[in-house]
Amino acid sequence: MTLVYVVAGEASGDVLGARLVAALRRRRPDLEFRGIGGPRMAEQGVTSLFDYRELALMGLLEVLPRIFRLKRLLADAAADVARQRPAVLVTIDSPGFTLRLAELVRPFGQRIVHYVAPQVWAWRPGRVVKLRRKVDRILCLLPFEPVFFEQAGIPVTFVGHPVLESGADRGDAARFRAGHGLGEAERPVIVMPGSRRMEASRLLPVFGEALRIAGERLPGLRPVVPVAPIVAEAVRGAAPGWPAAPILVEGNDAKHDAFAAVAQSGGAGLIKSGTSSLEMAVAGIPHVVAYKVNALTAAIVRRLVKVPHASLVNLLAEREVVPERLQENCTPEALAEALLRPMLDPAVAAAQRAGMAESLAKLRAPEGLPSEAAAEAVLREMR
Repeated sequence: MTLVYVVAGEASGDVLGARLVAALRRRRPDLEFRGIGGPRMAEQGVTSLFDYRELALMGLLEVLPRIFRLKRLLADAAADVARQRPAVLVTIDSPGFTLRLAELVRPFGQRIVHYVAPQVWAWRPGRVVKLRRKVDRILCLLPFEPVFFEQAGIPVTFVGHPVLESGADRGDAARFRAGHGLGEAERPVIVMPGSRRMEASRLLPVFGEALRIAGERLPGLRPVVPVAPIVAEAVRGAAPGWPAAPILVEGNDAKHDAFAAVAQSGGAGLIKSGTSSLEMAVAGIPHVVAYKVNALTAAIVRRLVKVPHASLVNLLAEREVVPERLQENCTPEALAEALLRPMLDPAVAAAQRAGMAESLAKLRAPEGLPSEAAAEAVLREMR
């Protein structure tokens, strides 16, 4: 059997990996899979070398205490690829780990495809030269990325963004309200603090205070928190201090039901910068994007970042469609004000939805669903 080795370093990569494996199996039932992933990839029968949650770290200072453990995991992964000799190695996002792995195993002779282009176009663009030596092809999610990588001499395929097949717009609002006993006067709001422990622990206290301030102006707000397994403990620990008991939901179906309930009731979202902003766009939920890291990491990043927006919705629209409150502007007062505006002013909400729809239209690739396009690109590389 032909082996495909798939490596994901966080929850979003685990989802992408699972969809990719399913799409590859539909085309090539003879393929065998191994790698590093989480529960979604395990559902597809992927044997994982170790739990991907060991890699879910963010920030320069946050990584330092575990640097030796990460080096050991990297060495173990490289040794496993050497033993298995796959036909293709597919690394998914998490470039701090996956691209180091690609560099280590390059001499072994397998093709290497990196899924989700590293954002070198956003900061430190000079890194693209090193990237060219590590991978055979990049699968891009964003429409403006191919030109950048092609100019650097890296083969690239735009496969579209996986958020388009997430089902974020197909939840059941009535089922959610009934299942959680929401009263007619209660208006749910989505709270998404991220899928990494460090970012969640930094944002949760700020989010809790923002909800308290917002609740004073608009009674009846009920926070709903989709809980990623890796941050579930942090969320449950912070929740008792919030002004209203949050509803914690697990799994995509429950999360999408929550999205539908929020959209239907005219609610909004308080979310960490990242793919969750695109999920909100698919669901049609106005939201505010927040992010906060330690001061040293922020100072370093500011010197390197080359793009005007943190939110992908805003980057695609080339203007601020949804408000961004980052670092020193990520205060409870600022977040509460931005969260309430679309809930209190229908015109603001409508403008956000129109801008989000404009951004999403740019994410569709010509080859069908993103996972299907990605599978085709991987198979072409194997041939």
